Amino acid sequence: MPRDYLVNHFLIAVPAMDDPHFARGVTLLCEHNEDGAMGLLVNRPSDYRLGEVLEQMEIATELPDIAEDTVLVGGPVLPDRGFVLHDGGDEWPSTMRVAPGLAVTTSREILAAMARGTGPRRHLVTLGFASWGAGQLEQEIADNAWLTVPADQAIVFETPLELRWQAAAKCLGIDIGQFAGYVGHA
Repeated sequence: MPRDYLVNHFLIAVPAMDDPHFARGVTLLCEHNEDGAMGLLVNRPSDYRLGEVLEQMEIATELPDIAEDTVLVGGPVLPDRGFVLHDGGDEWPSTMRVAPGLAVTTSREILAAMARGTGPRRHLVTLGFASWGAGQLEQEIADNAWLTVPADQAIVFETPLELRWQAAAKCLGIDIGQFAGYVGHA
């Protein structure tokens, strides 16, 4: 029997989540299989703007919208490595398709194209990622640490950062502000 993997789903931290990396977090699962899972937090701003990251990489931009883009904390693993979550478009080196019209790219080329204004129309840049070993995520879900729902690209690319946690939970019909503040089993 095939396993149900959660690629292109949101992991929504329950209110009782006390891990500071994930509390009130929304993680988009980009990969999930028998070996584990990998995702990017899509609602945690970092202290960086994209212009600062580009400058460190010696990529120039004169586009204020790009330079002022907020860079997100994608997760606690490899926090100095960049990931561009985008709506597809041109094929870039080092790209992993998440779903139709949604991909993750780690190449310098996509950042250079963004700096010129020729990159993907919808994008977000993260530093770091989240990962789980084989069976770890499934156990956390069984322990009620996460709510899951199919991902909504409008939440990823259009919803303000501070509203993404609530918006993702609303996809389940849940007002997460009314959700019990503890984890357990009924």
